[in-house]
Amino acid sequence: QVVLVESGGGSVQAGGSLRLSCAASGDTYRIACMGWFRQAPGKEREGVAALDRFGDGPNYVDSVKGRFTMSRDGAKNMWYLQMNNLRPEDTAMYYCAADNWQCTTAIQAPPPPYSFWGQGTQVTVSS
Repeated sequence: QVVLVESGGGSVQAGGSLRLSCAASGDTYRIACMGWFRQAPGKEREGVAALDRFGDGPNYVDSVKGRFTMSRDGAKNMWYLQMNNLRPEDTAMYYCAADNWQCTTAIQAPPPPYSFWGQGTQVTVSS
């Protein structure tokens, strides 16, 4: 089993920055794809960024390109989402997720069903 815990959310004003972190534990050898997803109230879950351990990605949803940067630290079993120039429309619950081998890093709608999920961290951006 893989356990994911994300952190780093908070409340910022438009134009501000946050860095989200995801820490994986347990059977981390199962992780091939890593991603960040978000879900705003009343809206469907959206893939934000994803990469894999083999060098594919990071891929981003169009709305965050140039503003968000995803990275990973394989030795620490962690991955990150640096969010700059935040906008009110970025307000959502953000989840880190991971998937087994033969997964996809494609950003698509609906998002692919990643196997492992964190509990979520709230990001609120005020105008």
